[in-house]
Amino acid sequence: MNRTRVVVLGAGIIGAACARELSRAGFDVVVVDRGHPAGGTTSHGEGNVLVSDKGPGAELELAKLSALLWPRVVAEIADEDASAASAIEYDPKGGIVVATTGEGTGALAAFAEAQAAAGIRAEPLSPKELAIAEPALTRAVTAAFHYPEDAQVQPAGAALALLGSALRHGARLRAGTEVVGAIVRNGRITGVRVPGGRIEADVVVNAAGPWAGQVSARLGAPIAVRPRRGEVLVTTPMPGVVRHKVYDADYVGAVGADSGDLQTSAVVESTWAGTVLIGSSRRRVGFDDAIRPEVLSAIAVKALRLFPALADVAVMRAYGGFRPYVDDHLPVLGEDPRLANLWHATGHEGAGIGLSVGTARLLRELLTGTEPAMEVEEFTVDRPAVLAEVAA
Repeated sequence: MNRTRVVVLGAGIIGAACARELSRAGFDVVVVDRGHPAGGTTSHGEGNVLVSDKGPGAELELAKLSALLWPRVVAEIADEDASAASAIEYDPKGGIVVATTGEGTGALAAFAEAQAAAGIRAEPLSPKELAIAEPALTRAVTAAFHYPEDAQVQPAGAALALLGSALRHGARLRAGTEVVGAIVRNGRITGVRVPGGRIEADVVVNAAGPWAGQVSARLGAPIAVRPRRGEVLVTTPMPGVVRHKVYDADYVGAVGADSGDLQTSAVVESTWAGTVLIGSSRRRVGFDDAIRPEVLSAIAVKALRLFPALADVAVMRAYGGFRPYVDDHLPVLGEDPRLANLWHATGHEGAGIGLSVGTARLLRELLTGTEPAMEVEEFTVDRPAVLAEVAA
C-alpha cells in the first residue's frame, strides 16, 4: 500500500474525483473543505459531460478520456453502492449543436469537420432527421450535428457518489474547515494550517475551483484562477419535450470569449426528473452572487428562438454559480514549480463536471510515476496564463 499522505483542498467534483482515484491507489487521503461537499460550484452546474464544445487540442483529449471513463466509474461505484451510482444519473443521451444563420452554418460545419479529424463522432442531421430527434425544436435551423458521445450527470449526486467511494476506500473528510496557510520546510509544502491546528501532508492538491486562486495565495504560490459567473433557468417538469442537450453554435464562442462582458448563448436540456435547464451565460463579476434579471432575460430570449414551445412554460427557479476561469481557457494540472509537493487541479471553467474523472486519473498517474493516459504539457502550472499576476 502507498501510504503517502495527501490533503485534497476542495470537496467539489474535482476534489472528490481526485480523492477517489488516490484513495483507490492506496494513498492516505484527507479531503478538506471550508463548507460542505458539493456545496459550491458543483451544485450550481448543469452536469455536462461534453466533447461537442471543444476544438482539437489538449482539452478535447481530456474530454475524450473523461467520456471514456465516466461509464466505467459509474459501474465501479454501482458495485460498491447501487443507490450512490443511481444518484449520479448518468445519461448518455447525446448532444445536438445547431446553427440558425448562414454564417453560423459554415462555422459549425468547419468546427465539426475539425473535431471529426480528431476522432469525435460528429454526425450531420438532415432537417427530417433533426425533426425526428427534437420535435419541439424550431425549424429555422440551417445546420445541425449530432454528437452521440455527449452525456449528462447530476452534478451534486455525482460528486457525492465519488466522494462516498473515496471514503469507502479509506479517505477522510474534514468539512467546515478553512485552510489559512501552508506549512513549508526546505522549499516543500508539508501540510496546511487550519484554525486551531494543522494537517500534515506529503502532497497537497489545490482543487478549490473558483477559489483556487485565493487558496493558492494563502499557500504562498498564487495562480491566476478567477471566478466567471454563469446562470441557469429551471422549468417545471415537462418530460420528453427536450430529448438531447441542444445548443446553438454560439455556445462554443461564448466559452472561448476573453471579454469580461456578458456572453450568452442558447443551451437547453432536460433532466431525469423532467425539468428543463436553460442556459447559458458567462460574465466576470468577481464573487458577486446576485441574480440579475437582465441576464436571465437574455438567456431566455435566445432559448426561445430554439424552442418556441418553452414560451408558456413556468420557470420554477434560477440559480448561478462561479466557474474557475484561466485566461487561456485550459485547466491547470500539475506540481507547482515554486513550491514542491503542491499540486493544482483546477481551472476547468464550466467543463469541470465532465472533465473531473479524467483529471483525477491523470493526477494519480503523475503522482505514481505512471505513464499518463495523454500528454499534459498544456495543463502545467508554469505557463504564463497561470502565473500571471492575479487581478485584485
